[in-house]
Amino acid sequence: MSAERVVAQYNEEFRPPGSDLRTVAQHIKDFPTLASWHGENLARPLFVAEREIREFASDLQRLVEILFSLPNRTFGGDLDAFRSVLGISAGEWEAIRRFGDLMPPYYGRADMYHDGTSFKLLETNLGSETGGWGLASEMSRAALEVDAFADFARRNRLGYVHPVRAVVEALRRFGARVAPGRDPVVALLEWRSGLTDYGELWLNFQSALRWEGLDILVAEVSDVHERGGALYLGDTKIDVVYRSFVPDQIAEEPDGWDLVAPLLRAHRAGGTLLWTPLSSTMFANKACMALLSDPARRRDLSEDECRLIDRVLPWTRLINTDALKTDTDLVDECLERREELILKVNARGGGVGAVVGWETDDATWRRALENSAVEGCVVQQRVIPRPELVVDPESGETEEWHAVYGMFYTPRGCAGADARVVPAGSGGIITGTSHAKARYATVFHQSELPAWGEVPAAGELPADAAK
Repeated sequence: MSAERVVAQYNEEFRPPGSDLRTVAQHIKDFPTLASWHGENLARPLFVAEREIREFASDLQRLVEILFSLPNRTFGGDLDAFRSVLGISAGEWEAIRRFGDLMPPYYGRADMYHDGTSFKLLETNLGSETGGWGLASEMSRAALEVDAFADFARRNRLGYVHPVRAVVEALRRFGARVAPGRDPVVALLEWRSGLTDYGELWLNFQSALRWEGLDILVAEVSDVHERGGALYLGDTKIDVVYRSFVPDQIAEEPDGWDLVAPLLRAHRAGGTLLWTPLSSTMFANKACMALLSDPARRRDLSEDECRLIDRVLPWTRLINTDALKTDTDLVDECLERREELILKVNARGGGVGAVVGWETDDATWRRALENSAVEGCVVQQRVIPRPELVVDPESGETEEWHAVYGMFYTPRGCAGADARVVPAGSGGIITGTSHAKARYATVFHQSELPAWGEVPAAGELPADAAK
């Protein structure tokens, strides 16, 4: 049975008013490890073909490897030239360079749309500051505690990969450098006052990691101190810092360097390790996608690599002040194709600064290109997400939703998926924080193999099985 037929079957079984499948969303809402999170869930999980997840995960890993090679292959190892094209400020670059480790691990969450034919990459989101790991893990685990859904999963060969288990495995392997033979002491560090905005997200992450057997402390950079070449929270020595702040926070605050000085000393001394380095933000910069997409900038890539990029990544071009002055053909094309394009600011996430071409007029679009070019931005081909058919539990009507899928990945490969969804037609940008009608959804893959639950899910981690 295809994933589309699984959706149809689920909606048919969900529709009767007394269906136990209607209790899944509330059970997720009440799940103990999700107690600190106060978002809203979609009425049903989303289903994707395991084959598609596997294929996209393989392409994504190869694409990120190409991305990591850009400084050497395209810029001859000149990191200053590379960061200049990306529009990284001198202050941010100083933070990246002083912390060192310019080659980050393969770790983050790729955001993508499914256009009805295949997944298309929107952003790579490299780095440990990317959230959602705990939500994705625990929503899926909670769904399978509902007997009706567990039965549906068995009958339709549904599985998932628990992202937090992949995090725990990655942190244990990494922390073994300073904590051989035992679990490392891990501390998630937010920026000053960061827990005010993101505390519930990280507390959910903490609960999920503890359920998997790895304790993690949650604090802010102002809470820790250095002693003897290691970082401490109170009297507790920290082996690994799980970073959730970014270089511009260090660069833009007057006392930013004072706040991170203890961490920098401990990191340089080797007593406390940093997961992941600040250089992750450099490769997560959206301009990197333009460097991959633009044929004029990828002369050093092979034909096979170019085919892979074109298969996964929508048409993406870099717009900066130089482009406005010298590349009139590109600017004219962006103006003519306004209704097909979206503008994204290079170093911002969560849809901040984005301008949707098909929702603006010509004058507004031109001003957006001119204004955003100063900071640096990309324009990207519109991807229309396929409709996700969901039965409204109150009206019983079938509604269309649009989803941005998130694929989590670690050095061992794909680590599961989640989705943020909004009603179709309610706006061109799907985020979980700035859209009033946004919902979160757990994602299950549907195996085409005859024996459900007996093979690994996408990546190297085994799928969880309903019990």
